[in-house]
Amino acid sequence: MKTRTLGKNLKVSDIGLGCMGMSFGYGPAKDEKEMIQVVRKAVEMGVTFFDTAEVYGPYINEELVGKALKPFKDQVHIATKFGFGYQDGKVTGLDSSPDTIRKMVDASLQRLQVDTIDLLYQHRVDPKVPIEEVAGTVKDLIAEGKVQHFGLSEAGVEVIKRAHSEQPVTALQSEYSLFWREPEEEIMPVLEALGIGFVPFSPLGKGFLTGKIDRNASFSDNDFRSTVPRFSKENLRDNFVLVDLVTAFAKEKEATPAQVALAWILYQKPWIVPIPGTTKSSRLEENLGATGISFTDGELQQITEATSKIDLVGERYSEANQKMINR
Repeated sequence: MKTRTLGKNLKVSDIGLGCMGMSFGYGPAKDEKEMIQVVRKAVEMGVTFFDTAEVYGPYINEELVGKALKPFKDQVHIATKFGFGYQDGKVTGLDSSPDTIRKMVDASLQRLQVDTIDLLYQHRVDPKVPIEEVAGTVKDLIAEGKVQHFGLSEAGVEVIKRAHSEQPVTALQSEYSLFWREPEEEIMPVLEALGIGFVPFSPLGKGFLTGKIDRNASFSDNDFRSTVPRFSKENLRDNFVLVDLVTAFAKEKEATPAQVALAWILYQKPWIVPIPGTTKSSRLEENLGATGISFTDGELQQITEATSKIDLVGERYSEANQKMINR
């Protein structure tokens, strides 16, 4: 596994592992022992970058990641996130107040069983708290040694610039894939200009680009995709033209659609590190195999242009979740 650098000096594996789905978002939490095995398999295969958040559960995903990586904590980098308030274990809304950030960091350090958080993201921009105040709080936590690097998630251009002027931003995490290319328009040019790394979540389109989702698929109530307009039955069928196209490219490359989709991301910029999630060792191996896929300039141009001509339908978030995204 080769490495890439986020920001000035956070060196991580070319592909990381998104751990959310092990505990949250895609149905019931999976068996902890099995998930620990998957995480440790990733370490054995050279993955050094793992992504979690306090809200995944809440809390149980951080605990899982902490247990799994405890024997390797000097060999890996763990990213987690703050940004929500809680009452009785349930999310009450956005909260990036300095006091909440500090309490979250202390609790996350305990759950992750580490002395410092390698990369701390603001999970969603809180309009009630100036981003300079948020960045300043993280800056103090870095000075105290509790945090190493500052990140943002789903932030817009102006927020990124304002935060970066207060405390250098190491990475922005946002959705990016052949299924969602909006960051190319304004976000990525700013990241490149400021020297900020990019960590795409859902690089496989929430599973869509794997080719494993049926055209007529339906999702359970505890799978968040059941609320995503792009995954409504009608939109799913219309959007399948993208999967067909990626699958055709994959056959030419003697690879899987997932590998082609991840390799395409890796070819976009050297400071991009995708974090596909999985709960299966076989899928982990498949995803990491994307690092061995090569494109000629002509092939890369062909897939980029062909997919850009497809008009995908449906929003990527429900209306309620869309309100929490600052663009």
